[in-house]
Amino acid sequence: MCGLLVAAPAAAVEMRSAVFRIDYPTLAPISRFDDVPEDLGFAGAVLATEDNMTTGSFLGHTYEVETVAAPPEEADAAFQALLDAGHEIIVVMAAGDDLLRLADMAGEGVLLLNALAGDVALRDGECRANVLHIAPSMAQRADAVAQFAVWKKWTEWMLIHGSNPADLAQAEAYRRAAAKFGAQIVEEREFEDTGGARRTDSGHVLVQRQIPVATQGAEEHDIVIAADASDYFAPYLPFHLWTPAPVMGAAGLRPVTFHGSQEAWGATQFQTRFEELAGRYVREEDYNTWLALRIVGEAVTRASTGEVAALRDYLLSDDFEVAAFKGVPVTFRPWNGQLRQPVLLFDGRITASVSPQDGFLHQVSPLDTLGLDRPESACTAFGG
Repeated sequence: MCGLLVAAPAAAVEMRSAVFRIDYPTLAPISRFDDVPEDLGFAGAVLATEDNMTTGSFLGHTYEVETVAAPPEEADAAFQALLDAGHEIIVVMAAGDDLLRLADMAGEGVLLLNALAGDVALRDGECRANVLHIAPSMAQRADAVAQFAVWKKWTEWMLIHGSNPADLAQAEAYRRAAAKFGAQIVEEREFEDTGGARRTDSGHVLVQRQIPVATQGAEEHDIVIAADASDYFAPYLPFHLWTPAPVMGAAGLRPVTFHGSQEAWGATQFQTRFEELAGRYVREEDYNTWLALRIVGEAVTRASTGEVAALRDYLLSDDFEVAAFKGVPVTFRPWNGQLRQPVLLFDGRITASVSPQDGFLHQVSPLDTLGLDRPESACTAFGG
């Protein structure tokens, strides 16, 4: 007698994740177009949960996400509350120093997904085995700009950087990128952050006088690279330089993970769904959070487990990849937990180009030409 073979149903998995955001005090944005929405990052989490449930409902998998925001002075207590509630996968939007502290608080049994901090050290000597990086590093962003500039044969750079620690770190990333791809920084200048408001009725008048004076007499250069992680002066550089030149980096042509006008590779449907949900255009932080939780959902679907250690191992394996509306699947670097991904070069309205650029080759993946490659990283926490 013949019988039908019936596949065993997939095991039900209940996934409880969290998104934790530290809200730092900031100056008013330079432009009202840059006002920070209250649901920054959290809107991406809602969309990712809907996406995960689309597949999960057929497999008996469920997804829940808790979102928590806290000021710096309350961050540790709020984060500890998430740990006490049993959250083992937490997307973190925090500065590098805070992320390191939270990672040490969490310990080995908790997996953190970094959706904000770009510090190169976090992928280098200060890496943590329980942190995977969704946000690109400063090195990835700088290399994306450098590749495009070199591809255009704009190899002589004037570097203008701010005076804050994050600005100096960004400047160092561009120095490394120049050396890596054969460009030359012919001159460097510092724009000192003297504090105070950046947006006033007379702001453009003052800047229109200051920037040309601050940039006159420079060595001959093809482009200006702006290293301004503080967003203090760079937006004023285009059209105010003493000698006209394209601006790249923190202004002009900017390296981003995603933006609201990106429509290639099926991104239109992502943009439409996000805008219907949030009532605004997507921002990088939203995309990073969405991608972090989609990565979790994809791993749960493929590995059929919600066990954190097993998910981490699968994410770092050669078997994992996920679509990200960037033309190629994205994967993790097993030596430091950084997500390999293309970087979009955005001019404020369109995607002008995407790095890695044609002709920049790598023995494993062209994506590994952006940021710290295995020989360049001092990270040992991943055993590689």
